[in-house]
Amino acid sequence: MENFKEKNSNLENIIIGRNPVLEALKSNEIIDTLYISSNGGVISHIIALAKEKDITVKNVSDKKLSSMCENKSHQGVIATIGSAEYVSVEDILNVSKEKGTKPFIVICDEVEDPHNLGAIIRTCETAGVDGIIIPKRRSATLNATVRKTSAGAVSYVPVARVGNLASTIDFLKDNNVWIYGTDASGSNYTDTDLTGGIALIIGSEGFGMGKLIKNKCDFLLSLPMCGRLNSLNASVAGGIFIYEALRQRLNK
Repeated sequence: MENFKEKNSNLENIIIGRNPVLEALKSNEIIDTLYISSNGGVISHIIALAKEKDITVKNVSDKKLSSMCENKSHQGVIATIGSAEYVSVEDILNVSKEKGTKPFIVICDEVEDPHNLGAIIRTCETAGVDGIIIPKRRSATLNATVRKTSAGAVSYVPVARVGNLASTIDFLKDNNVWIYGTDASGSNYTDTDLTGGIALIIGSEGFGMGKLIKNKCDFLLSLPMCGRLNSLNASVAGGIFIYEALRQRLNK
């Protein structure tokens, strides 16, 4: 039975089949997500190893796996290869400590389009953001599409992937970081002081920030909308907020 590693039609590097996935988990390969359509035997061992390494495991149908690998024989398991390793939130906070500056963090709340996430990472790199935080669920991951869209910025910007975004926000607050959400009901983004320790939250493409995350914010920021549409692409809006924060910090 044929097992191999290849790029799928969505440009994500994937590992197909039980033995290749198992060996990748045992090695230093950066595994982003494990997709399974069955359980028991070797698959159970693969799942256990993935959980030990804090790798996200998703249960999907055989049809989904076949689509991912262009109908090759997948044996019930496919792993996607990450383009960079994730870090901890503490690692991101240490970046500003080492630079002697106030924390400058971006949180992506359910940004699911890898092109948007890649563009946000690229903007963060050019603006000197300390790091990015994304949730484990309902979010794009550091796959090959993100690497390409970011123009390689994923190699330079630390990204933390967390299981509970709300508790992570509480942790940031405990470490003297103010939380700034982006929402149409907020104050004009140029009228708010962004020179302290901040975490900017960029909401999802279709729905913005979730209700719980919005309620966790210390401040809400908005962009003026003068046309017939009332929203911007997530990465475009994020870029405006990020560079306003940078402008204020450079002029302080």
